[in-house]
Amino acid sequence: MQPKHLPADERRSMTVDAVVALAGMQNPSEITTAAIAKRMSVTQGALFRHFPTKDAIWQAVMEWVADRLLDRIDRAAEQARSPLDAMRAVFMSHVEFVIEHPGVPRMMFGELQRAEGTPAKKVARMLIGHYVKRLTQRLEEGKAAGQVDADADTQAAAMLFIGAIQGLVMQSLLTGNIQQIRVHAPGVLEIFLRGVERRPRDRREGGTRK
Repeated sequence: MQPKHLPADERRSMTVDAVVALAGMQNPSEITTAAIAKRMSVTQGALFRHFPTKDAIWQAVMEWVADRLLDRIDRAAEQARSPLDAMRAVFMSHVEFVIEHPGVPRMMFGELQRAEGTPAKKVARMLIGHYVKRLTQRLEEGKAAGQVDADADTQAAAMLFIGAIQGLVMQSLLTGNIQQIRVHAPGVLEIFLRGVERRPRDRREGGTRK
């Protein structure tokens, strides 16, 4: 049983936790406010005292995802010794985040696919925009450090980086085994890095120079 009287911020945080947990077990679009209230051991009336609408709940969940994920990848990158090491750290940190919160990518996919412009969809798009900006910055730093090919399209590479993680997530959803992401992630990451890293000119020209 949850305590009947909790601070508003704590109750809102508990609501977000409940939605994230439920999304890991079922289709997020099928999560009802009744199910959220039941998991929290409160009434729907109590739930709506902190969130005026279901859309407001979903917006809070997406804001939680954005804050936690961006903070996590920032901390991972800051501990790296070089730009490409930072890319490796960000990739694997994101993978671990997904494994810990398997409902998050389901919610992201669901919101981004919605035709209407919901508050949660706006937050999800902002998250991707901030993520791409961070990756692009690291890749540009890689160019300056001589690690990344000077001709690499860093914007496209950043989108491919995120797409690689999304591909791993989709594969895990198809197989029903989220742990597979951890198994395949290192190989996928190394293929990405080979595509952007700087190589000797003779190798890029087919190895004809000696």
